[in-house]
Amino acid sequence: MKRPDQGRFFLMPDKRDIRALTREELRVFFSDNGMQSFRGNQVYEWLWNKGVHSFQEMTNLSKETREFLDTHFVINHIRVDQMQQSSDGTVKNAIRLHDGLIVESVFIPTSTRTTACVSSQVGCSLDCTFCATARLKKMRNLNPDEIYDQVVAIDQQSRAYKNHKLSNIVFMGMGEPLLNYKNVLKSIEMITSPEGLGMSPRRITLSTVGLPKMIMKLADDEVRFNLAVSLHSAIDEVRSTMMPINEKSNLEDLLKSLQYWYEKTNSRVTFEYVVWKGINDRQKDIDALVAYCRRVPSKVNLIEYNAIDEDGFEQADEEVIEKYRQDLERNKIVVNIRRSRGKDIDAACGQLANKTA
Repeated sequence: MKRPDQGRFFLMPDKRDIRALTREELRVFFSDNGMQSFRGNQVYEWLWNKGVHSFQEMTNLSKETREFLDTHFVINHIRVDQMQQSSDGTVKNAIRLHDGLIVESVFIPTSTRTTACVSSQVGCSLDCTFCATARLKKMRNLNPDEIYDQVVAIDQQSRAYKNHKLSNIVFMGMGEPLLNYKNVLKSIEMITSPEGLGMSPRRITLSTVGLPKMIMKLADDEVRFNLAVSLHSAIDEVRSTMMPINEKSNLEDLLKSLQYWYEKTNSRVTFEYVVWKGINDRQKDIDALVAYCRRVPSKVNLIEYNAIDEDGFEQADEEVIEKYRQDLERNKIVVNIRRSRGKDIDAACGQLANKTA
């Protein structure tokens, strides 16, 4: 259901989003308008470090200054429209953006840490057959502040429900992060900056379907966060049936980019891998994955499959998953079996599809 004030409240085309300005641009704005430039520093801190949603909350500015800002700018903050809590404690947020579109983010608590799973696009254009988000058309990229706000919201949930700050972030929500490269990196810059949330980049993981040129760009840009790749098969013919992107950038292209990534960053990649019955549950599939992993420093997460309606996919038998684990470990490849969280509210990996919108 749409909010009755949606069109009037969210859309303000005559005003610029103030969070699109850098600190220096804010300083120049104040100076050009006959005010002290340090006010720009104060506003910047309110916007990012304190995460305010209105100029009236900037209490160290005069009333006149706040009203002046309000005539020129808008803060296009997100709204948590709806929260669903799973029986395992996972929380899915339906996030309404300033233009009325919806994305989803997920708060995943465990006994030792809390993780934010955030979205980078409204919808997705990559058509992976096992992913619910792929059934939505891509409408637009998220802005840096819209990504940042998802993290802030989940940090607040972590503090409220678990009494400690957010510990980890994964870009595994809706969309392909590397197709929104500039905005995703800007959001991570603010998340890790002391002027923002001050989180360590080593606690952030970006997950991609595997776009070789963009992975190499990440390496050249000397990013310090972790990289995960949705692999699901190390056989081209099999992977292409599930992930059409493999037709454009095959496994050998992907491997070369990951080898380059490791050479530049000294950081091994994590392969995300779901095992499906009748698709990649043969011994030849296991052997191919082992051989692929031996060509680049890596570890493997074997992920439980989360069904999306009648999609024709079925999780492989436990003995097959165990055989994967044994063969990987025998070849000294680190492997973890990941059980999904939030399945009962469609919040698990591959299930985000705006069903609550």
